[in-house]
Amino acid sequence: MATNDDEDEVAGVVAGVVGGIALCVVAVLYGGGFSKYPPVAVAEIMPVGDALAKVYFGVDDAALKSDDMGVVARTMAAMAVNPKAIVLLSGFHDPSGDPKHNAQLASARAQSVRDALVAGGVAAARVKFRKPESTVGSGSPEEGRRVEIRVQ
Repeated sequence: MATNDDEDEVAGVVAGVVGGIALCVVAVLYGGGFSKYPPVAVAEIMPVGDALAKVYFGVDDAALKSDDMGVVARTMAAMAVNPKAIVLLSGFHDPSGDPKHNAQLASARAQSVRDALVAGGVAAARVKFRKPESTVGSGSPEEGRRVEIRVQ
């Protein structure tokens, strides 16, 4: 025979589980859900001059190709000339599809470039990100799937 203490304990556990589920639902609804692309810290730095390099990605892809690893050496060489310089990464996406997904994908592409640069010897603190930008106009589809690298 159950006592009032046992019933109170069961009710407390049930209330805790229901409350936890409710919090998860609220977090998903108001937090935009879960993404396979984590957000990156964005700097309000204006790009200066032409891009040192552009890295192009496949459709809905954020992985660097082995052919793109040459940008690490070019970036390191440009930074050696100016030890106080930063690397500014600008991720782009085209206007088609879901804008939120596209912005997250552009950020993930910039993060992939950053990871390669840091693995190649660039100090992580010297790599900055700009807010993802949408390409508009008559540019090629590849231009909408790029990351521009500037050393400034």
